[in-house]
Amino acid sequence: MKLISLFTLSFLLVSLSLFSQESKYPKQAPMKPEMSEYWTPQPKVVTPAQTPETILVAPSDAIVLFDGSDLSMWENSEGKPAEWTIGDGFFTVKKGKGIIKTKQLFNDFQLHIEWRIPEGIEGKSQGRGNSGVFLQGHYEIQILDCYQNETYVNGQTGSVYKQTPPLVNAMQKPGVWNTYDIIYNAPTFTKDGTYRTPPTVTVLQNGVLLQNHTTILGTTEYIGFPKVKEHGAGPIILQDHGDAVSFRNIWIREL
Repeated sequence: MKLISLFTLSFLLVSLSLFSQESKYPKQAPMKPEMSEYWTPQPKVVTPAQTPETILVAPSDAIVLFDGSDLSMWENSEGKPAEWTIGDGFFTVKKGKGIIKTKQLFNDFQLHIEWRIPEGIEGKSQGRGNSGVFLQGHYEIQILDCYQNETYVNGQTGSVYKQTPPLVNAMQKPGVWNTYDIIYNAPTFTKDGTYRTPPTVTVLQNGVLLQNHTTILGTTEYIGFPKVKEHGAGPIILQDHGDAVSFRNIWIREL
């Protein structure tokens, strides 16, 4: 009886030891950018109304983020003065100086911003007039020259980057100003950091609807898929992607 008990005890100890060892699983396969890109169907091309050369005055309750003179409302990623190039009533991405962001933080808002691709630009797909507007510092609305330039549709002008393509292509040709009017509703979060209500966005380019109260699924990742990251009020960010994209007449209304 003692021999059987010792054998049984030894067997149980060995079994428990094996059971307690952590199982080893394969690591997730590395992602590539093209895994989250798709090219069809290409949005229909719509000829938009011409953007007026005369800058429209901002509404009386708007916060003017750029009045044509200086970048005092903006800073770089380190909180130092923005170093992009000031022109005659506009400013332009200065390659290598990095993103610029508003000093003020926002939640729900209506944003007006005008932007222009340089005339005579070369390149194709994403390598042509690339920049972006980040809402609350997390969610990118793509800026790109999609005038007679095809790319993956969830990275086209006016897309929620790598998520939702625009309804149409309403791009002006290089050298002509484009307008974005963006209505954004910030997310709310549960105690565990997931969305209680996800962020949503409506985007008009040159008066043409591109995003219609679109649900944003999470952060707009270049590699990989959207992630939900809890956050509060955040800045408007303009991206330095190495192309000399210009901006003017930027104002925002808090909602």
